[in-house]
Amino acid sequence: MASLAAMLQARGHRVTGSDEHVYPPMSTMLAGLGIEIMSGYAAEHLGTVPDCVVVGNAIPRGNPEVEETLNRKLLYRSLPEVLKEEFIRGRRSLVVAGTHGKTTTTSLAAWVMDQGGLDPSFLVGGVVQNFGASSRVTDSDYFIIEGDEYDTAYFDKGPKFMHYLPELAIVNNIEFDHADIYKDVDAVKLAFRRFMNIVPGDGRLIAGWDSPMVREVVASMGQRLFTQVETFGTCEDARWQARDIHCSAGMTHFRLFRDGTEWAVFETPLIGEFNVRNCLAVIIAADAWGIARPAIADAMAGFKSVRRRCEVRGEVNGVIVIDDFAHHPTAVRETLSALKTRYSGQRLVAVFEPRSWSSRLAVFQQEYAAAFIHADYVIVSGVFDTQKATEKGNLLDTAKLIGDIAAQEKPAFAISAVDEIVRKLVSELRPGDVVAIMSNGGFGGIHEKLLAALGVSGVP
Repeated sequence: MASLAAMLQARGHRVTGSDEHVYPPMSTMLAGLGIEIMSGYAAEHLGTVPDCVVVGNAIPRGNPEVEETLNRKLLYRSLPEVLKEEFIRGRRSLVVAGTHGKTTTTSLAAWVMDQGGLDPSFLVGGVVQNFGASSRVTDSDYFIIEGDEYDTAYFDKGPKFMHYLPELAIVNNIEFDHADIYKDVDAVKLAFRRFMNIVPGDGRLIAGWDSPMVREVVASMGQRLFTQVETFGTCEDARWQARDIHCSAGMTHFRLFRDGTEWAVFETPLIGEFNVRNCLAVIIAADAWGIARPAIADAMAGFKSVRRRCEVRGEVNGVIVIDDFAHHPTAVRETLSALKTRYSGQRLVAVFEPRSWSSRLAVFQQEYAAAFIHADYVIVSGVFDTQKATEKGNLLDTAKLIGDIAAQEKPAFAISAVDEIVRKLVSELRPGDVVAIMSNGGFGGIHEKLLAALGVSGVP
């Protein structure tokens, strides 16, 4: 929503908005653009009649501004509807979908296409550090967007990505997620099958072949899949295969083979095998849009990643503090694995906030116990907003989770309050430690609080 506000302003519209909990980096981005944010929700915020009210997917009936919009019969639209009609229709669209890696892959795609001379417009669910922004509006024919499988709005319960008119569609992986709106994994697979079914015959479906569920969904479509499928991964039967993955001098290196023949060699500052897969998807898309291999390779090497994706927030007295958006157990496991490789020989401290709907519920109780296998020391905070979460199902049992992690013979603690977590960390950390803080929200400003406390107290 913040990115759309910036895009509409770039088109010359006057944009205002309402929200309750706005936190960096989006809050600072909006402030920098001079976009007015009204705190809380009130009918009076619609005193000046807007040409259109854009309703975010977190806004329910009963919201004062929704009720005022309906009572006054104002024009209203969902975010995906506005994007489709204002920015995508008539252009060549790359939509990046999948349970994991969407934001990084979309950001990388925007950078590679930019460096390849396509000058794309883009919308990403995070701040792309190469651009210092989460969105851009240009006059080119190319549009790149992160395609979310979450629902669109209270009045449109279909996935957002069904609105984005893909010419190229990346599906990195598929797993069960969003337990608050999807009944089971079959419902998730159905959503992705419908997405694949809207890729045109002259387009491309770029499919992550290391994901068993991607394979299942593609196979289930059979002859009803009318588009060309490009498969990628580290597995032997992927058309585009990464081999010889290794890290040196702060970069991840790999060789890329297509149909068994070496195609090019790449390096990226991104860490982890999962990010190599993200790179593969972008390489295929860039090749489909005619970008030369040397330009792709140069852009890959110069990519600066995304805010809140393994982002080093600071280093104080030899302690490195990292911010990451990981919240699904697979993302937690892969992120910690990549960090353990990157900071080999250093103690890895994981601090996790169960904040997304799926992480707040017990649906991944066992999976989370295994997700912290690469951490040396673990703290899990209290479940975010337990009152609302309880309405959706049984809560994640953090005490049991900590017991299961502690059984792996590593220190593990359940601590509810952010200030208590900070005090515990300050008393335990030592030079050389790496602290990975994982949450899909603001986590009570824990990053700034920890860095400040480490600076004041010092490290033993």
